[in-house]
Amino acid sequence: MIGTVAVTDSGWYDFLSQRLLPEVNFWTPSDRRRFAAADFSPFFFKLKAPYRAIAGFGDFAKWSALPAWLAWECFGEGNGCESLEALETRLATIRARIGYSPSGPISSIGCILLVQPVFFPRDAWVSQPSDWRDRTVSSSAYDLTIGEGKRIWEQCLERAQTTDHLRAIFPQVAGPTSPRYGTPQLITPRLGQGTFRVSVTDAYGRACAITSEHSLPALEAAHIRSYAREGPHEVPNGILLRADVHRLFDKGYVTVTPECRLEVSSRLKADYSNGRSYYPLNGQELRLPASAKDRPAAEFLTWHNENVYLG
Repeated sequence: MIGTVAVTDSGWYDFLSQRLLPEVNFWTPSDRRRFAAADFSPFFFKLKAPYRAIAGFGDFAKWSALPAWLAWECFGEGNGCESLEALETRLATIRARIGYSPSGPISSIGCILLVQPVFFPRDAWVSQPSDWRDRTVSSSAYDLTIGEGKRIWEQCLERAQTTDHLRAIFPQVAGPTSPRYGTPQLITPRLGQGTFRVSVTDAYGRACAITSEHSLPALEAAHIRSYAREGPHEVPNGILLRADVHRLFDKGYVTVTPECRLEVSSRLKADYSNGRSYYPLNGQELRLPASAKDRPAAEFLTWHNENVYLG
């Protein structure tokens, strides 16, 4: 198993270590350099000098380029700031320091989205890899089955299970943590609300599946089976819709058939004496994600047809 050690500053750690959040955004000031790693692979938070320690870790879920306002809408304080204004101020300060100038009026930041983050108290920090150089600012991959990778991985898991306030929020470790019993394994975590929204948005190419609207502020990731009614934060349980279509979908005035065609209820006209903008869309086939694994699951569509749609 391969994990990633990435450098962060103490401010990001200090802010997030005081909060119990299911997902966080480990962001970079530009989106020019994509980040790739295996789904849900460990991602370690390494503090810069003078600390030179790993202060926590999370599970990598996704990389995406997002405007700051959308990163804030999706993750809020999970960005390591108390407000959108604070995020934008910090972003501008970093960009000025490194001499980075965005190419357009709406610039994006690189977002490494992490679920199940764990932040250690200072007395439980793990020593950074012995081969790490202070001038290294880019992330580095480590084999977690040998050498320094194995050491930091096992020590991080041990800290997570032996620190009282972490053990209660870190249930996904399965098996013993002592190295003499073998390397512990993690139960695959689930996406959080923010990561779900970004994942659905990207899966549909940032365009409404019905209207092809591309304006990001107008787009929303709709749960097919609502989260409040045991629907998971999984891309096959989501469809990217324009906000008005999303609201009609949630209220049951439109649905999507298992054949992935839009169906508009006659109740829209009966209840509101209108619907002229939507009836021409009846029977339209959805524009689906390129990847088959991201397309709506028939079980969720059937559930919406039977439990939400007004017919």
